[in-house]
Amino acid sequence: MARQYYGKRCEDSEQAAVIQWAALNQTRHPALKWLHHIPNGGKRNPTEAARLKMQGVKAGVSDLFLPAAVGGYHGLYLEMKYGKNKPTDLQLEFMQDMNAQGYCCRVAYGAEQAVLYLQQYLAGTIDTNV
Repeated sequence: MARQYYGKRCEDSEQAAVIQWAALNQTRHPALKWLHHIPNGGKRNPTEAARLKMQGVKAGVSDLFLPAAVGGYHGLYLEMKYGKNKPTDLQLEFMQDMNAQGYCCRVAYGAEQAVLYLQQYLAGTIDTNV
């Protein structure tokens, strides 16, 4: 799994590797063609941040979303983390609220764990006790 992104491993490179894996596995799992990034994080200048907020960007929303109903869930949200990064309180609140609405939500520490969650989700074998 490729992880070179601006020359170093980071949350962005791990997420890019997941998207690359999904593109390569769409034949096996057609739902992966709709896996997408929700660009709610990142540093922006104040003007761009204000414009995006008016358009509906919300802090805490997970990084990746797979809109495929599987195993009683409406879809899968993945919050990507790398290294010692931890989910913020808003990210945890979002995942708790989405789980209550019937979505599966997971924090993935790196591309390998995210791919594992995607495979388990699509097979209907993801642990429901998380």
